[in-house]
Amino acid sequence: MARISPQPAPPLGHLPRVDDVLPSAALPNGEVELIGVSLGPNGFGLPSVAVDNQAAHVLMSRPTRLVFRVPAQASAGLIEVRTPAGAANPAALRIARQLNDGLHPVTSPAVSRSGMVYATISGPRGKQTPVSVVRISPDGRATPFVTGILNATGLAFNLDGDLLVTSRAEGNVYRVDAAGEFTQYVEGMGVATGAAFDREGNLFVGDRSGTIFKINPQRQIFVHATLEPSVAAYHLAVNSAGTLLVTAPSLSSNEAIWAIEPNGDTRVWYRGLGRPQGLAVSGEGDVYVAACLHGRHGLVRITPAQDASLVLSAPNLVGVAFSPLGTTILATNEAVYDVDLGVEGLNLF
Repeated sequence: MARISPQPAPPLGHLPRVDDVLPSAALPNGEVELIGVSLGPNGFGLPSVAVDNQAAHVLMSRPTRLVFRVPAQASAGLIEVRTPAGAANPAALRIARQLNDGLHPVTSPAVSRSGMVYATISGPRGKQTPVSVVRISPDGRATPFVTGILNATGLAFNLDGDLLVTSRAEGNVYRVDAAGEFTQYVEGMGVATGAAFDREGNLFVGDRSGTIFKINPQRQIFVHATLEPSVAAYHLAVNSAGTLLVTAPSLSSNEAIWAIEPNGDTRVWYRGLGRPQGLAVSGEGDVYVAACLHGRHGLVRITPAQDASLVLSAPNLVGVAFSPLGTTILATNEAVYDVDLGVEGLNLF
């Protein structure tokens, strides 16, 4: 009887290779794309991805692209891709560290000169929460800071280091001292949401029904500009030229960042974002905004030349601030994180 030689197993294909990670930073549950070679499925199985030795859910895989969701428990940033042909080269991903949860920020947090982070427990409109503002140390320890402000929303520090807090339910702005005691600063701000100071000490407050107020250091109130109403909030930041940058999220997927000059002239600064929310300006003049860009959610960087890119992937991101300690502070609708993006924030005073 003729002897039949066993047939050799077909080749498993080339080893996968990762060439790029987009974006290079993420919050847990953020979606990250890998660019490379042999990342797609073949006849012998699907690729697998692990981050910090935690299995990640693969959302899409093609030979040159793979998209996965960062595991909720991942804390380090080593990405491992494996196919039946073998393991890819390790790739790095910066994962934001959760500082504290159980919060309810609705816009950007505020950071003091010492690096303490302040975030709100805002609550449903008209409902008082036990704590209005929480103070969080750089190592993540949280203590109640302010109680008694209804629906605390916008946060901003003035030149003297006092924290200003808006109440969207009352339309008031409160000044909070270092001990957490507050007094009324101004009233009649409508649905008072975002807050920001310029270097002259003027406070800008966004009434989401359509008005941007300017309150000078003598607490005189002016209508600085008017915009279309927002379904959620106005979010404010000031750049080095004194231009006020405003987002006003609506239901459109092609929304703008507005620029309001010191004389009140208003123009579109950038258009093309989905639901832009809290924003901050870097020392180099780049604007960082919590938004959706080309269908991907997270932190978007827009340069003065209008080049936009996603620098961090995150679901439910509502705000951003820069710490003098060198980290970027991020707020979702229930937690605050920090991550080192190598960005220095603009210091107006």
